[in-house]
Amino acid sequence: MNDLLNNIKNLATRLEKALSLLNLEDERDEMRRIETLMSKGDFWQDKENAQGLMKKFSDLKNHIEVWDDITKKINDLASLVSSTKENDSDLIKEFEKEYQSVCQDFESLEFELMFSGPFDDHNVVLSISAGSGGTDAQDWAEILRSMYLKYAAKTGFGTKILDEVCGDEAGIKSSTIEISGKYAYGYFKGEHGVHRLVRISPFDADKARHTSFALAEVVPEIDDGNLEINEKDLKIDTYRSSGHGGQSVNTTDSAVRITHLPTGVTATSQNERSQLQNRETALKILKSRLIDLEASEKTQKLQEIKGKPVSAEWGNQIRSYVLQPYTLVKDNRTGYETGDVQAVLDGNLADFTEHYLAKVKKVDLEAKQS
Repeated sequence: MNDLLNNIKNLATRLEKALSLLNLEDERDEMRRIETLMSKGDFWQDKENAQGLMKKFSDLKNHIEVWDDITKKINDLASLVSSTKENDSDLIKEFEKEYQSVCQDFESLEFELMFSGPFDDHNVVLSISAGSGGTDAQDWAEILRSMYLKYAAKTGFGTKILDEVCGDEAGIKSSTIEISGKYAYGYFKGEHGVHRLVRISPFDADKARHTSFALAEVVPEIDDGNLEINEKDLKIDTYRSSGHGGQSVNTTDSAVRITHLPTGVTATSQNERSQLQNRETALKILKSRLIDLEASEKTQKLQEIKGKPVSAEWGNQIRSYVLQPYTLVKDNRTGYETGDVQAVLDGNLADFTEHYLAKVKKVDLEAKQS
């Protein structure tokens, strides 16, 4: 009984700390402001703006209700347990079950507090490209792509391969994937960087140990908003798809590559059925990358969103995956490591994500305090 009470008190303390990091009262004020606008007769004259405000109101309402609900559950449970007699074992068992359920719900919300970035709730455009290491690197890029697809599935995100170029002998040279779901960018932003693999090469007759590199670029999928792109600034190339497409994908020049000439930013799409669809997809990716670049330049903090441009080679890696002569996956930024390499390659990246987000959160708090 005393243990249960102490556990609930500790949970209440964690809740109080979490609420101190939120701006629920500011969110309630914003809801009231939007409600006032919605009550005006001319609210729907600007349909696009009205729809945006309606969505914002709904998101705020849902966010506030979730935290109000967990607060009520914890407070009610604390009150009920405090008034329960110690010899009422059946009731105490029920409260223990309720505590486990409430604790699980709270920990899920507590984890979401780590998503404090401006684009953390956006979808993701994830690009993987083979680095130095030849065929081994191309094979490693494909393994990395598989790892991310599995991680996305485990986390409940939707995935769609937008573009892919196969390797010369094995693997892939590059792949672009759209990952969609709540906080997709928040989950994947820590994967941006160079990934290093050490293993006995399956492509080496001497069975020598090889080191391979692949680059993962993570960009939030951002609404184009007021971004205007001059058609004269775009170079649009069409070519025949080299991916594993359907009947017509590989037999027509349906693939599209768009280059923004002033910045050199490019985007490609080849897995849609028509050239028009690929053009629309590539343009959407291009706009996201341009907005991402613009945000980085405005803040002069390139590493906050995308990071400085790096090449996929020795010395730039954010994480190493060692299969020989021992097994270890280690993140160079957080120091977190595990010997279960296969589990990581099977998409079990949650611990790496949590450690990365915790470090980012700590840095943000220290910056605010200084």
